[in-house]
Amino acid sequence: MQVTVKAHFNKQTKDSKKELVQFYVKGEDEKKQELNQMTREVVELEIEGVDQKLTCEFSKTTKDSKKTTLEFIVKGDTSAEQSFNFYKKAGSDVTLNIVESQMSIEEFYDEDEHEGIEYKVGKDGTVSVDPNQLSMDDVEQPEEEKEPEESVQ
Repeated sequence: MQVTVKAHFNKQTKDSKKELVQFYVKGEDEKKQELNQMTREVVELEIEGVDQKLTCEFSKTTKDSKKTTLEFIVKGDTSAEQSFNFYKKAGSDVTLNIVESQMSIEEFYDEDEHEGIEYKVGKDGTVSVDPNQLSMDDVEQPEEEKEPEESVQ
C-alpha cells in the first residue's frame, strides 16, 4: 500500500531512546483512509526531491479541528549522513510519500540480533545449546597455544 500527501514537515527530534519525525497534514489529504490503515505499521518515507528514504514505524495519527498530525519513529540504524538531506526539509511544506514496508514491527525493533552461540534459558535457569552448533572444541587453536603432544617410543 502507498499514499502520497501534501504535508508540513513540522519537526524532527532525537533523544537517547528514539528519533521521531512529525508531519502536519491539512485539507483533503487528511481524509485519506490509507493513513489510518497504515498506522502502527513499518513504512518507508520519501520526500519528493530527496533521494534518501527513511524506514520508520508509523507511530500514530492524531486529529484536531485544524490538522492531522502524523508521527513516525525512525529506525535506529539510520545514519546521520544518510538522512541529512531528508532533515534539511524540516520546517517546510513537502510532498510526502508513505510506502508500506515488507518489514514487520518485530523485525523493526529486533536490535539484539548478533552473531554468537544461540541458546535458550529454561525456567530453572539452566541453559540449553543446540548440539549442531560449532563448539570451542571444533575451533583449531593457534600453534603456540597447543599443548605439546607426548611422544611414544
